[in-house]
Amino acid sequence: MSILVNKNTKVIVQGITGRSGRFHTEQCAAYGTQIVAGAVPGRGGTDVNGIPVFDTVEEGVAATGADTSLIFVPARFNAADSVMEAAAAGVSLIVCISEHIPVLDMVKAKAYLKTGNFDNPFIIPNGPPRLIGPNCPGIITPGECKIGVMPEFAYTPGNVGIVSRSGTLTYEAAYQLKRLGIGQSTCVGIGGDPVIGTNFVDVLRRFEADDDTHAVVLIGEIGGTAEERAAEFVKDNMTKPVVGFIAGQTAPPGKRMGHAGAIISGGQGTAADKIKALKDAGIAVADSLATIGETVAAVLT
Repeated sequence: MSILVNKNTKVIVQGITGRSGRFHTEQCAAYGTQIVAGAVPGRGGTDVNGIPVFDTVEEGVAATGADTSLIFVPARFNAADSVMEAAAAGVSLIVCISEHIPVLDMVKAKAYLKTGNFDNPFIIPNGPPRLIGPNCPGIITPGECKIGVMPEFAYTPGNVGIVSRSGTLTYEAAYQLKRLGIGQSTCVGIGGDPVIGTNFVDVLRRFEADDDTHAVVLIGEIGGTAEERAAEFVKDNMTKPVVGFIAGQTAPPGKRMGHAGAIISGGQGTAADKIKALKDAGIAVADSLATIGETVAAVLT
Protein backbone atom coordinates (compact mmCIF):
# COMPACT_ATOMS: atom_id res chain seq x y z
CA MET A 1 0.00 0.00 0.00
CA SER A 2 0.88 3.68 -0.13
CA ILE A 3 -0.90 6.97 0.30
CA LEU A 4 -2.32 9.25 -2.40
CA VAL A 5 -0.39 7.90 -5.42
CA ASN A 6 0.64 4.52 -6.80
CA LYS A 7 1.43 2.74 -10.07
CA ASN A 8 -2.17 3.22 -11.27
CA THR A 9 -2.18 7.02 -10.91
CA LYS A 10 -2.71 8.82 -14.24
CA VAL A 11 -1.16 12.27 -14.52
CA ILE A 12 -1.80 15.29 -16.71
CA VAL A 13 0.94 17.96 -16.66
CA GLN A 14 -0.05 21.63 -16.82
CA GLY A 15 2.80 23.61 -18.32
CA ILE A 16 4.35 20.55 -19.96
CA THR A 17 5.93 22.51 -22.82
CA GLY A 18 7.98 24.84 -20.60
CA ARG A 19 11.60 24.07 -19.83
CA SER A 20 11.00 22.80 -16.30
CA GLY A 21 7.73 21.12 -17.21
CA ARG A 22 9.25 19.22 -20.10
CA PHE A 23 12.37 18.16 -18.19
CA HIS A 24 10.58 16.89 -15.10
CA THR A 25 7.82 15.27 -17.12
CA GLU A 26 10.48 13.22 -18.88
CA GLN A 27 12.03 12.28 -15.53
CA CYS A 28 8.69 11.23 -14.06
CA ALA A 29 7.80 9.18 -17.11
CA ALA A 30 11.20 7.48 -17.09
CA TYR A 31 10.58 6.52 -13.45
CA GLY A 32 7.43 4.69 -14.51
CA THR A 33 4.77 7.28 -13.70
CA GLN A 34 1.80 7.19 -16.04
CA ILE A 35 2.02 10.62 -17.67
CA VAL A 36 -0.99 10.44 -19.96
CA ALA A 37 -1.41 14.04 -21.14
CA GLY A 38 -0.28 17.64 -20.99
CA ALA A 39 -2.31 20.84 -20.97
CA VAL A 40 -1.13 24.16 -22.40
CA PRO A 41 -3.48 26.78 -23.92
CA GLY A 42 -2.85 27.08 -27.64
CA ARG A 43 -0.73 23.91 -27.84
CA GLY A 44 -3.57 21.45 -28.30
CA GLY A 45 -2.88 18.81 -30.96
CA THR A 46 0.87 18.74 -30.34
CA ASP A 47 2.84 16.30 -28.19
CA VAL A 48 5.87 16.06 -25.92
CA ASN A 49 7.80 12.85 -26.53
CA GLY A 50 4.58 11.13 -27.57
CA ILE A 51 2.51 12.56 -24.70
CA PRO A 52 -0.54 14.32 -26.20
CA VAL A 53 -1.03 17.97 -25.33
CA PHE A 54 -4.49 19.53 -24.99
CA ASP A 55 -5.60 23.14 -24.78
CA THR A 56 -7.38 22.59 -21.46
CA VAL A 57 -7.22 20.19 -18.54
CA GLU A 58 -10.87 19.34 -19.06
CA GLU A 59 -10.14 18.11 -22.58
CA GLY A 60 -7.13 16.12 -21.39
CA VAL A 61 -9.04 14.45 -18.57
CA ALA A 62 -11.93 13.57 -20.85
CA ALA A 63 -9.61 12.02 -23.44
CA THR A 64 -7.24 10.12 -21.15
CA GLY A 65 -8.94 9.54 -17.80
CA ALA A 66 -6.25 11.46 -15.91
CA ASP A 67 -7.01 11.63 -12.19
CA THR A 68 -4.07 13.76 -11.05
CA SER A 69 -2.64 17.09 -12.21
CA LEU A 70 1.01 18.14 -11.94
CA ILE A 71 1.44 21.91 -12.27
CA PHE A 72 4.58 23.66 -13.54
CA VAL A 73 2.83 26.86 -14.62
CA PRO A 74 4.88 29.87 -13.42
CA ALA A 75 3.28 32.24 -10.93
CA ARG A 76 3.37 35.10 -13.45
CA PHE A 77 1.22 33.03 -15.80
CA ASN A 78 -1.54 32.58 -13.19
CA ALA A 79 -0.49 29.33 -11.54
CA ALA A 80 -3.29 29.71 -8.99
CA ASP A 81 -5.82 29.77 -11.84
CA SER A 82 -4.26 26.51 -13.05
CA VAL A 83 -5.06 24.96 -9.68
CA MET A 84 -8.70 25.98 -10.05
CA GLU A 85 -8.79 24.76 -13.65
CA ALA A 86 -7.57 21.34 -12.57
CA ALA A 87 -10.20 21.18 -9.83
CA ALA A 88 -12.94 22.14 -12.29
CA ALA A 89 -11.79 19.33 -14.60
CA GLY A 90 -12.51 16.75 -11.90
CA VAL A 91 -9.08 15.41 -10.91
CA SER A 92 -8.78 14.01 -7.39
CA LEU A 93 -5.23 15.17 -6.68
CA ILE A 94 -3.38 18.36 -7.66
CA VAL A 95 0.37 18.68 -7.16
CA CYS A 96 1.52 22.28 -7.62
CA ILE A 97 5.28 22.68 -7.91
CA SER A 98 5.09 26.39 -8.84
CA GLU A 99 6.73 28.87 -6.47
CA HIS A 100 6.33 32.60 -5.77
CA ILE A 101 2.53 32.46 -6.10
CA PRO A 102 1.08 35.55 -4.34
CA VAL A 103 -0.57 34.72 -1.03
CA LEU A 104 -3.88 36.34 -2.02
CA ASP A 105 -4.01 34.24 -5.19
CA MET A 106 -3.59 31.06 -3.15
CA VAL A 107 -6.20 32.18 -0.63
CA LYS A 108 -8.68 32.47 -3.50
CA ALA A 109 -7.64 29.15 -5.02
CA LYS A 110 -7.89 27.32 -1.70
CA ALA A 111 -11.32 28.80 -1.05
CA TYR A 112 -12.42 27.68 -4.50
CA LEU A 113 -11.26 24.12 -3.83
CA LYS A 114 -13.54 24.04 -0.78
CA THR A 115 -16.63 25.64 -2.30
CA GLY A 116 -16.34 25.36 -6.07
CA ASN A 117 -17.83 28.81 -6.58
CA PHE A 118 -15.42 31.48 -5.27
CA ASP A 119 -15.71 34.22 -7.89
CA ASN A 120 -15.71 31.44 -10.45
CA PRO A 121 -18.56 29.90 -12.44
CA PHE A 122 -17.05 26.40 -12.61
CA ILE A 123 -18.47 23.57 -10.53
CA ILE A 124 -16.10 20.95 -9.11
CA PRO A 125 -17.65 17.73 -10.44
CA ASN A 126 -16.14 15.07 -8.15
CA GLY A 127 -15.91 16.91 -4.86
CA PRO A 128 -12.95 18.89 -3.52
CA PRO A 129 -9.60 17.52 -4.74
CA ARG A 130 -6.53 17.15 -2.56
CA LEU A 131 -3.94 19.88 -3.25
CA ILE A 132 -0.25 19.36 -2.45
CA GLY A 133 1.81 22.54 -2.56
CA PRO A 134 2.41 25.06 -3.94
CA ASN A 135 6.18 25.57 -3.72
CA CYS A 136 6.78 21.90 -3.03
CA PRO A 137 8.84 19.03 -4.48
CA GLY A 138 5.78 16.83 -4.96
CA ILE A 139 5.05 13.29 -3.87
CA ILE A 140 6.67 9.92 -4.52
CA THR A 141 5.74 6.33 -3.77
CA PRO A 142 9.16 4.72 -4.37
CA GLY A 143 9.22 2.11 -7.10
CA GLU A 144 5.72 3.03 -8.29
CA CYS A 145 5.03 6.69 -8.96
CA LYS A 146 6.96 9.96 -8.86
CA ILE A 147 5.01 13.20 -9.28
CA GLY A 148 7.37 16.12 -8.84
CA VAL A 149 11.01 17.15 -8.95
CA MET A 150 12.67 14.90 -6.36
CA PRO A 151 15.85 12.94 -7.27
CA GLU A 152 14.67 9.35 -7.54
CA PHE A 153 18.06 7.87 -6.55
CA ALA A 154 17.46 9.02 -2.98
CA TYR A 155 14.46 6.75 -2.50
CA THR A 156 13.77 3.04 -2.16
CA PRO A 157 10.55 1.12 -1.44
CA GLY A 158 9.82 0.32 2.19
CA ASN A 159 7.73 1.12 5.24
CA VAL A 160 8.65 4.58 6.51
CA GLY A 161 6.53 7.56 5.49
CA ILE A 162 8.03 11.03 5.21
CA VAL A 163 6.20 14.35 5.35
CA SER A 164 8.13 17.61 5.14
CA ARG A 165 7.88 21.34 4.57
CA SER A 166 11.30 21.25 2.88
CA GLY A 167 12.02 19.53 -0.41
CA THR A 168 15.78 19.30 0.07
CA LEU A 169 15.48 17.90 3.58
CA THR A 170 13.01 15.31 2.31
CA TYR A 171 15.63 14.04 -0.12
CA GLU A 172 18.28 14.04 2.59
CA ALA A 173 16.13 12.09 5.04
CA ALA A 174 15.13 9.53 2.41
CA TYR A 175 18.74 9.03 1.33
CA GLN A 176 19.91 8.56 4.91
CA LEU A 177 17.25 5.90 5.37
CA LYS A 178 18.16 4.23 2.10
CA ARG A 179 21.82 3.99 3.09
CA LEU A 180 20.73 2.28 6.31
CA GLY A 181 18.63 -0.22 4.35
CA ILE A 182 15.32 1.42 5.34
CA GLY A 183 12.84 2.11 2.55
CA GLN A 184 9.93 4.50 2.30
CA SER A 185 6.22 3.92 1.70
CA THR A 186 5.36 7.42 0.42
CA CYS A 187 7.17 10.75 0.78
CA VAL A 188 5.18 14.00 0.67
CA GLY A 189 6.64 17.48 0.39
CA ILE A 190 3.80 19.73 1.51
CA GLY A 191 5.57 23.01 0.67
CA GLY A 192 6.84 25.95 2.67
CA ASP A 193 4.47 28.75 1.65
CA PRO A 194 2.12 30.44 4.14
CA VAL A 195 -0.93 29.05 2.30
CA ILE A 196 -0.76 25.41 1.21
CA GLY A 197 -3.34 22.81 0.39
CA THR A 198 -2.23 19.84 2.50
CA ASN A 199 -0.81 20.09 6.01
CA PHE A 200 1.05 17.76 8.35
CA VAL A 201 -2.10 16.43 10.00
CA ASP A 202 -3.69 15.56 6.65
CA VAL A 203 -0.70 13.38 5.77
CA LEU A 204 -0.18 11.94 9.25
CA ARG A 205 -3.79 10.79 9.31
CA ARG A 206 -3.26 8.89 6.06
CA PHE A 207 0.00 7.34 7.24
CA GLU A 208 -1.68 6.16 10.43
CA ALA A 209 -4.34 4.40 8.33
CA ASP A 210 -1.82 2.83 5.92
CA ASP A 211 -0.96 -0.73 6.92
CA ASP A 212 2.36 -0.64 5.06
CA THR A 213 3.62 2.50 6.80
CA HIS A 214 5.27 1.39 10.05
CA ALA A 215 6.88 4.68 11.12
CA VAL A 216 6.84 8.32 10.05
CA VAL A 217 9.42 11.08 9.69
CA LEU A 218 8.10 14.63 10.15
CA ILE A 219 10.39 17.43 9.03
CA GLY A 220 9.31 20.92 10.03
CA GLU A 221 10.86 24.34 10.16
CA ILE A 222 10.51 27.66 11.93
CA GLY A 223 7.43 29.82 11.35
CA GLY A 224 3.74 29.22 11.91
CA THR A 225 2.17 26.61 14.18
CA ALA A 226 1.81 23.63 11.84
CA GLU A 227 4.29 21.50 13.77
CA GLU A 228 2.57 22.18 17.08
CA ARG A 229 -0.76 21.07 15.60
CA ALA A 230 0.94 17.98 14.19
CA ALA A 231 2.39 17.16 17.60
CA GLU A 232 -1.06 17.39 19.17
CA PHE A 233 -2.45 15.04 16.51
CA VAL A 234 0.36 12.54 17.05
CA LYS A 235 -0.18 12.57 20.80
CA ASP A 236 -3.92 11.98 20.51
CA ASN A 237 -4.18 9.76 17.42
CA MET A 238 -0.96 8.09 16.27
CA THR A 239 -0.05 4.54 17.25
CA LYS A 240 3.02 4.41 15.01
CA PRO A 241 6.41 5.84 16.03
CA VAL A 242 7.17 9.32 14.71
CA VAL A 243 10.60 10.91 14.32
CA GLY A 244 10.83 14.68 14.03
CA PHE A 245 13.34 17.30 12.97
CA ILE A 246 13.00 21.09 12.96
CA ALA A 247 15.09 23.16 10.56
CA GLY A 248 16.13 26.75 11.20
CA GLN A 249 17.22 26.35 14.81
CA THR A 250 19.80 29.15 14.50
CA ALA A 251 17.54 31.61 12.66
CA PRO A 252 17.13 35.00 14.39
CA PRO A 253 13.61 36.44 14.94
CA GLY A 254 12.25 38.24 11.89
CA LYS A 255 14.67 36.54 9.49
CA ARG A 256 13.01 34.51 6.75
CA MET A 257 14.93 31.32 6.03
CA GLY A 258 14.31 29.99 2.53
CA HIS A 259 10.54 29.56 2.52
CA ALA A 260 7.97 32.34 2.64
CA GLY A 261 6.37 30.67 5.66
CA ALA A 262 9.64 30.15 7.55
CA ILE A 263 9.77 33.32 9.59
CA ILE A 264 9.58 33.87 13.32
CA SER A 265 7.26 36.76 14.15
CA GLY A 266 5.48 37.96 17.24
CA GLY A 267 7.43 35.51 19.38
CA GLN A 268 5.76 32.55 17.69
CA GLY A 269 7.15 29.85 15.45
CA THR A 270 10.53 29.34 17.10
CA ALA A 271 12.45 26.11 16.73
CA ALA A 272 12.64 25.68 20.49
CA ASP A 273 8.86 25.84 20.87
CA LYS A 274 8.34 23.34 18.07
CA ILE A 275 10.94 20.91 19.40
CA LYS A 276 9.36 21.06 22.84
CA ALA A 277 5.91 20.38 21.38
CA LEU A 278 7.22 17.36 19.47
CA LYS A 279 9.01 15.93 22.49
CA ASP A 280 5.99 16.51 24.74
CA ALA A 281 3.95 14.45 22.27
CA GLY A 282 6.35 11.52 22.57
CA ILE A 283 8.04 12.15 19.24
CA ALA A 284 11.72 11.21 18.97
CA VAL A 285 13.44 14.39 17.77
CA ALA A 286 16.70 14.13 15.83
CA ASP A 287 19.40 16.35 17.32
CA SER A 288 20.67 17.38 13.89
CA LEU A 289 19.93 16.88 10.21
CA ALA A 290 22.69 14.29 10.02
CA THR A 291 21.05 12.05 12.62
CA ILE A 292 17.55 11.68 11.15
CA GLY A 293 18.31 8.25 9.69
CA GLU A 294 19.90 6.81 12.80
CA THR A 295 17.05 8.17 14.94
CA VAL A 296 14.54 6.32 12.74
CA ALA A 297 16.64 3.16 12.92
CA ALA A 298 16.62 3.41 16.71
CA VAL A 299 12.82 3.67 17.01
CA LEU A 300 12.36 0.73 14.64
CA THR A 301 14.51 -1.64 16.73
